[in-house]
Amino acid sequence: MSQTTKRALAASLEKLLAKKPLDKITVIDIVEDCEVNRQTFYYHFRDIYDLLEWTLLNETSKALGGKKTYATWQEGFLNIFEWVQKNKAMVSNIYHSVSREHIERHLYEITYDLLIGVVEEQAQDLSVRAEDKKFIADFYKYAFVGLMLDWIRKGMKEDPNVIMRDLSLLLQGNMRAALERYRTDQ
Repeated sequence: MSQTTKRALAASLEKLLAKKPLDKITVIDIVEDCEVNRQTFYYHFRDIYDLLEWTLLNETSKALGGKKTYATWQEGFLNIFEWVQKNKAMVSNIYHSVSREHIERHLYEITYDLLIGVVEEQAQDLSVRAEDKKFIADFYKYAFVGLMLDWIRKGMKEDPNVIMRDLSLLLQGNMRAALERYRTDQ
């Protein structure tokens, strides 16, 4: 029952975010839409931002679909672009609110999770320090999310497939080359 209630609250938040910015939504708006009381809300979540984090994590994890390998990272990142595009009104209303850092932080987290898997896979036969692998994943994370945030800011007009094609061309072989430069056994 707990997950059902959480999903219902998340659905209400998503419905409201399709209509207005995050900073204009209250717990009362959510519980009225969901037809539960405030106590039920606070049993499951600390505040709206906690609900937002839970919602984003669940939605983008589904969109990512485990695409965290060198062979599938482009598909995983494209899935995130497509999820953002499919939820354009909701994402825009989060992005253009006072609480934009929530969507930014979430994009950084899921992108890092995707990229560290790729970095670890590419470094499997190399002796590279953990902090260097983290640095490489962070570098690419900031580049990827920066592109996505710029795309969101500009109204999500460009085709995500074109962005991914350009990213794939730019990065082909570069991650492995970076890892080679960080080898400790040379």
